[in-house]
Amino acid sequence: MKNLTYFVWLMAVCTIYLTSCSKESVDEVDSANLSAKLAPVNYSSIELDVLELVNAYRQQQGLNSLLYLDEGSIEAAGHNQHMIKDNEVCHHFFGSRYQSLVKSVNAKAVSENVGFGYSTAEAVVKAWIKSDGHRENLEGDHTHFGISVKEGNDGKYYFTNIFVRK
Repeated sequence: MKNLTYFVWLMAVCTIYLTSCSKESVDEVDSANLSAKLAPVNYSSIELDVLELVNAYRQQQGLNSLLYLDEGSIEAAGHNQHMIKDNEVCHHFFGSRYQSLVKSVNAKAVSENVGFGYSTAEAVVKAWIKSDGHRENLEGDHTHFGISVKEGNDGKYYFTNIFVRK
């Protein structure tokens, strides 16, 4: 009897620890509460510099300063990983990032700037200011923003700056 009880407990423990999540169970996660479970973002100095320079530019234009948004930075980091993996600068899957932020932080509007190969925050922000489309995002009716700067395999930086209106 003792061996049977031990066997049943062993099987129960194995069943609990050895099962995997299915796609259906992942889809059931409430994405609006997911961000509350994520660790806060630890911003690098170059990321903080980009955020400060964007806010300084906005203030010069008479616009409101933007607040940091960790969820936006998490989405930006995921996009940087995609660009590094595919070795290209792009806006692929922007719709997914948009939908994720709508669900997780109730975003009303989302836009993004990307960049590649700049070695400083000042250089990438200056380039965005000189570009009509990027400048439009910098000057947009936003309330929050996120940033990710990741070094690629070639040692060059990839930048993704996501803007959100809540």
